Amino acid sequence: MHVPPLRAEVRALLDRKANPFFEHAEADYFLAERDGQVVGRIAAIHNRLHNEVHDDQVGFFGFFECINDFTVARALLDAAASWVRERGLTVLRGPASFSSNEEFGLLTDGFDTPNTLMMPHNPPYYLTLLTTAGFTKAKGLVCMEGGSLDGPVTPPPRTARAVELILKRYGLRIRSLDMRRFQEEVELVKRLYDACWEKNWGFVPMTNAEIDHLAKQLRPVIVPELVPFVEREDGTPIGFGLTLPDLNEAFRTNRNGRLFPAALTAMWKLKRRKLTRARILLLGILPEWRGKGIDSALYHTIWSRAAERGIGWGEGGWLLEENSGIIQGLAKADFSIYKSYQILDRPT
Repeated sequence: MHVPPLRAEVRALLDRKANPFFEHAEADYFLAERDGQVVGRIAAIHNRLHNEVHDDQVGFFGFFECINDFTVARALLDAAASWVRERGLTVLRGPASFSSNEEFGLLTDGFDTPNTLMMPHNPPYYLTLLTTAGFTKAKGLVCMEGGSLDGPVTPPPRTARAVELILKRYGLRIRSLDMRRFQEEVELVKRLYDACWEKNWGFVPMTNAEIDHLAKQLRPVIVPELVPFVEREDGTPIGFGLTLPDLNEAFRTNRNGRLFPAALTAMWKLKRRKLTRARILLLGILPEWRGKGIDSALYHTIWSRAAERGIGWGEGGWLLEENSGIIQGLAKADFSIYKSYQILDRPT
């Protein structure tokens, strides 16, 4: 079941003047019409920062929606390909709305599950439309789920003991985000985000303006204890996790994407601890600290604190399907793969 994004949020995202993404990118938007009715849409995107970081000549498409008609899909995709080709780009890649820092990927397995916060959801026939149009898989992504929809589950004592030993062995501690120093914490996230993810396929560093913009949007829904930082005893940070309650749980009955009363309902449920699902958006450890079980310590911390708030189910992702380290780490916390996505390419 698809939970549509709030229209106001999509409008702000597409606004070239308000969204700092457009400080290093440009995009154009196309609609397909038949007999006066809109039957499809697409965005063509030139992310200059991505191409600078990866030394690529890649254009992107995103915000793709289409009826089950290849003629319509081909017209939309060809329009996007033509637009990026005019800018000297040789590959059209997507879906990315607008980049890997936002909704990213085409759902290919797990259609019977609802989409979580900031994750895409599409009908099964989209993959057929894209492959028929000449697109091939560039990269696979997965999401993992853990916990129970029947209520919070406390981690087993053995896990707590293992985490305690890991932290003691390496002289580490875990603390929550401090909302009283919110801007300082945002600056810390900026440094860790670039350092922890710079080698990831498709990673594009967020500019200071983009992170500030996102932090402003997320601040009202941040639960400090679900944003743990792991530090050395001298206070040097080496990793963090960012988990948000799944606001889509509150939006599930909001079928038209309108802001009110959906947003008020979501905030009421958040404040009253009525949300029972969460999504781990980010979890990163500095390269020199990986392979020591510190990721498991963060998972355990998030799991324990989420359970205290009545949250019993969580999604981790997205993850690159070949990222065996993080997948195995989540598997040790009883997470399993339950959704798959693809990023697809086609020469322009």
